[in-house]
Amino acid sequence: MKIQTNPSGTRSIEITERHLETIDRYALFTNLTDSNGIIEEGVLEKLKLNVRSLLEGEAGKDRDLLDLCLDVIYNSNMKAFGLGKLLMLYLKWKQETATQLTAQENTEQSADEQE
Repeated sequence: MKIQTNPSGTRSIEITERHLETIDRYALFTNLTDSNGIIEEGVLEKLKLNVRSLLEGEAGKDRDLLDLCLDVIYNSNMKAFGLGKLLMLYLKWKQETATQLTAQENTEQSADEQE
């Protein structure tokens, strides 16, 4: 998956399923934005500081978190606009994942009932 990182569309970053899973595992988007929901450069800086503190701790040994930092968060193309697109992609992925889990659970429950 690719996200556009600037309004003109000339820059983008490749996002993998593993990146999204890492964002989810560390809840990196929890309480990231203010109540207005606007993503500005300050929000990107807040994310970078949060990730930096994780890297200084035990999570710093997690290769997936390091890859997320190198590939996405600290990518030279990442700006507030790109973070907004990443957040939208993450929310869409999270919703699709939840839908797939529900469908899988329903299928398993039906199979159990048939036995």
